[in-house]
Amino acid sequence: MTITEIRTNKKFGVVVSPVNLEDLKQLTIKRYYFSWKKISLVARLYKLCIKGKEEILGVIAVVDIPEEMRIEIKLLSCSKENVGHDKIYDNIAGCLVAYTCREAVKKYGDKACVSLLPKTILKRHYKEKYKMVEAGQQLYLEGESLISLIYQYIL
Repeated sequence: MTITEIRTNKKFGVVVSPVNLEDLKQLTIKRYYFSWKKISLVARLYKLCIKGKEEILGVIAVVDIPEEMRIEIKLLSCSKENVGHDKIYDNIAGCLVAYTCREAVKKYGDKACVSLLPKTILKRHYKEKYKMVEAGQQLYLEGESLISLIYQYIL
């Protein structure tokens, strides 16, 4: 998995790993928009960092729903400096979504599904950028579109 520094177009390898208690100190509302300590009580948190660096560039909170063979993304956030037109790195969110897709495939094989309940302003973005499909209020990926995202961001 790689992210791209927009200014130089240089690619950096990244690692996604579980958030630990020490990491929660970095995950402030000021920098990551949400109270990650609260969500950590009901979801598993994963962080994205450049290989060999400690700085967290993105975070995702997921809940596994085995009876539906689905992993739901509860929250997803890039650090403040990596959002919008002036962001430093591109593909942080895509790598986190693709990581979740890969984990769903590892667990549920060809029946895997990844879903999220998007904010209204992001719904179109998720549909266009990640090819998510609407199912009521939720958006989801499964089958070919899920595998395609894994290939696009991970392989």
